[in-house]
Amino acid sequence: MQTGVQHDSRLVAWLSLAQLISWGSVFYTFALLLTPIEQELGLTRAQSSLAFSLALLVEGLMAYPVGRWIDHGHERLVMTSGSVLAGLCLFLHGGVSSIAGFYAVWAGLGAAMAAVLYAPVFAVVTRRFPNDFRRAIIVMTFLGGLASTVFIPFTAWLMANWGWRQALVILAGFHLLLCAPLHAVILRGAPAKTGQIDAADRPDSKDMPRLIRSVPFLSLGVFVIAMMAVTAALPAHMVSLLRESGMRETWVIAIPASIGAIQVLGRLLLFFFEHYFDVHAANRLIPCLLPLGLTALLAAPLLGEQQIWPVLLFVLLYGMGNGMLTIVKGTAMAQYVSREHVATLNGVLGLPLALARASAPLIVGLLWTAQSGYTHALWLLLVLSLIGVCALVLAQRHALAP
Repeated sequence: MQTGVQHDSRLVAWLSLAQLISWGSVFYTFALLLTPIEQELGLTRAQSSLAFSLALLVEGLMAYPVGRWIDHGHERLVMTSGSVLAGLCLFLHGGVSSIAGFYAVWAGLGAAMAAVLYAPVFAVVTRRFPNDFRRAIIVMTFLGGLASTVFIPFTAWLMANWGWRQALVILAGFHLLLCAPLHAVILRGAPAKTGQIDAADRPDSKDMPRLIRSVPFLSLGVFVIAMMAVTAALPAHMVSLLRESGMRETWVIAIPASIGAIQVLGRLLLFFFEHYFDVHAANRLIPCLLPLGLTALLAAPLLGEQQIWPVLLFVLLYGMGNGMLTIVKGTAMAQYVSREHVATLNGVLGLPLALARASAPLIVGLLWTAQSGYTHALWLLLVLSLIGVCALVLAQRHALAP
């Protein structure tokens, strides 16, 4: 395992490209598929939302075994196989003709997401660059943060010109012809097993039960689960939410797409200026941007024709907050619990995280009504985000790691 101060910029750059494609072609594509899938298969909003919830459930259930495999040096096999699975499922999605098939391909995509999205790749760079993992993660999320900005309009264009089925086949090609070979090549030479770090820098890493029962781990669990529920619920319904508010179609596509660019802006600010302020203070303040953004979104209908302004404020606050929150979630376990077993500790959260993330889009769909739209759901997400902020503060106060 590398012990140098700086990360490998070439490896991080290629992994970032794979993140851009993986997030954009899988996670953010669902929102665009919601309406045509409902029309073609005759589904209700709750039935269609269940597919995305199922994907998130499978992703969470796979988190622990994926984390263990990565901790034992199998990152290349995990991420390459995940890209192949994503490509095959997107290809099969293009031929879906029943609700059972629809659910099956999204269950497969959930397993693929567990192997290729931020959780596994963050574990990879944490293991390879133990003294520079935070900077490596920030750099990696620059390109990954543009996933919605690039792929929402790109996928919408594909669907407008060739239909949603052919669009999915094209997206499948990105995984099979680019991401899978990329992971197979750049992830060679992985550390065989999680290395040792100075005992002075950590608690007893062999005492996993004690770590799992500790206040910092349990608090971080609440923080991650609450925030991930919020950020998993919104993308699946954002396009429908904006359409139902009466906004022009241009805004309906531009607003969710622009969130990705704002995320990158937040990460750039963090990258260039984090040396000038306390990192733990930043970790406390960054999550607060999400409830502020949701408050602006809830206030939008009160302004009638002028609702675009609070919606744009939501884009700014939520985009910057979610962009930097990815860094906080990706580094908090190493900062406040243990650096040595990041993948395994995050994997322990797999089941509760899976249940929260899987239920969030479904609950939002169930709370939707023709009379009030998404209002009740947005209030629920606001409360969850506030709980997450408080849980992180508690984890910091009882931190085990320095």
